[in-house]
Amino acid sequence: MEPQQLRTFVAVVRLGSFSEAARELGYTQSAVSQQIAALEADLGTAVLYRRPVGPTEAGARLLEHASALLLRIDAARADIARLAGAASARLTVGATPLAFGVEVGRALAEVRRVYPVVDLTVRVLAQDALPAEVAAGAVDVALVDGPAAPSDPLPLPDVGPLTTLAVAEQPLAVALPAGHPLAGRPGPALADLSAAHWLDAPGLAPTGARLRAATAVDGYRPAARYLGTDLRGLLALVAAGHGLALLPAAALAGAPGVAAVPVRAPRLVHRVELVHGALPEGPAALLARLLTGGAGEAQPTMRAPGQHGPSTR
Repeated sequence: MEPQQLRTFVAVVRLGSFSEAARELGYTQSAVSQQIAALEADLGTAVLYRRPVGPTEAGARLLEHASALLLRIDAARADIARLAGAASARLTVGATPLAFGVEVGRALAEVRRVYPVVDLTVRVLAQDALPAEVAAGAVDVALVDGPAAPSDPLPLPDVGPLTTLAVAEQPLAVALPAGHPLAGRPGPALADLSAAHWLDAPGLAPTGARLRAATAVDGYRPAARYLGTDLRGLLALVAAGHGLALLPAAALAGAPGVAAVPVRAPRLVHRVELVHGALPEGPAALLARLLTGGAGEAQPTMRAPGQHGPSTR
């Protein structure tokens, strides 16, 4: 089973067309057909229906493996390239929307002072996507955030040997309309709000599934969904009474029409972590040291599937 055959197979399934996959990959249509035929001969079964184009039962199962296999191949290539290569003049920083703060901006200013010709790019991406982008070398370092018990690492997907380092922990608060009965009162237990209306905003706030896992209580059903990364838009919905959201307390300061109520239980914080692979001396390594107080010298660690990965602190 050749990696290129798997890439071709994934492209055909994603595009639903041999000809579109050939166009995207830069092959002839006959070359795509030959690769799929060779893959099927190796596996001893058909993986694609031809009319219409789509995965067979075996193809659907292969697809579950293919993405992970291809990611690990890309991650291995990128990891070796980082170890063997010189520092790049480019620095690509990935970040979840609420992980990129003033401190990061100041650290990047220091990086640009030391490396004045660095070509800096900041990409805002979802938490689940960022570790894979780092592993594959598309992003040099990533800042991810989310709720966690104090000093506990964030639950990130296993995509290969990556280092995760604590950057900051801040209080969390429930964002609710300024006129809400709980505004100004002592913080509630999060479980007491399980039957309230919540906003499902996976780009900014913990989903209902995360809240249920944190409290071991059912509920937290979404009253509305917000599929964006603009915090102002989410807070406008909160202020208008469309639902609650669990957010960093600092992000709620001064928000018009919004009250911030600290969470009494369970003990949770808004945690920001830095994720990176092997870093040769250069802009990315300097940024890691600036954000973690020198902890960026730590050795890479592997997150075991389904576990909180070990974090160097």
